[in-house]
Amino acid sequence: MHVHVEQDDSGHKALPELFYKASAQYFKSEDRTPSIDKIAAIYRELKMAAVVFTLDARTQFEGHLPNSIDDLVAGAQRHNDVLIPFGSVDPRTGEAAIKELKRQAHELGVRGFKFHPSVQGFNPSDRQYYPLWDALQELGLPMLSHTGQNGMGAGLPGGAGIKLGYSNPLLLDEVAADFPNLPIIMAHPSVPWQDEANSIATHKSNVYIDLSGWSPKYFPESLVRQSNSLLKHKVLFGTDFPLIPPTKWLTAFKDLPIDETVRPLILKENAVKLLSLKQD
Repeated sequence: MHVHVEQDDSGHKALPELFYKASAQYFKSEDRTPSIDKIAAIYRELKMAAVVFTLDARTQFEGHLPNSIDDLVAGAQRHNDVLIPFGSVDPRTGEAAIKELKRQAHELGVRGFKFHPSVQGFNPSDRQYYPLWDALQELGLPMLSHTGQNGMGAGLPGGAGIKLGYSNPLLLDEVAADFPNLPIIMAHPSVPWQDEANSIATHKSNVYIDLSGWSPKYFPESLVRQSNSLLKHKVLFGTDFPLIPPTKWLTAFKDLPIDETVRPLILKENAVKLLSLKQD
């Protein structure tokens, strides 16, 4: 449920270069910006599918445009046996964001949208963004939103201006309450707000948690415990590739005390249901 494509066919990257260096050091990743064709080849070899996306943060980064979402979708279409494209818009662009949201949904056929409140610099519960969430709810597509700790800007002075508080999952709880037909995926174990995330996903039927961005060996105990019980239909496999390779994540996941009847739900069945995928 969580794979980054951060460079398009022209070589343009989604974010300014300093963020790639910082996050690569934080995650100790080798290839920070693989092409969509390379990503597809890796996942096809593993007999695995992946949701792929980029991030539009043009306002926060003073006009730095994202890598081409049109190129990303075209690449996913070339590899539609393994790749599922999500779109992204910058909420801070107002009406333009809503127009672009609808274009990506209707013309490109994206299957959901990625947001990162800290990197994009916005509070998702602020009412000025409610027209965007209303448009997304009307489309019937899920939003995947970063929560918790952030590798982007990690170790830089002031975190390069990135504010962690915008990624508190309690801000998404307000959105979930006011847009009950909008599926919301809280990306990552939401450290230091894991208990809050667990409560929200338990309380709101339209809220899910993806497990990307952390090796399973570091998962908070409460997340592992509730994934076996209250959250077994709400938790989704994700890696944060290329930051964490899927083989590394799955190797660590095998060591978690997850019931064997729950593992298939987390690794595939919950996502198939959420994304309304067809199975052979």
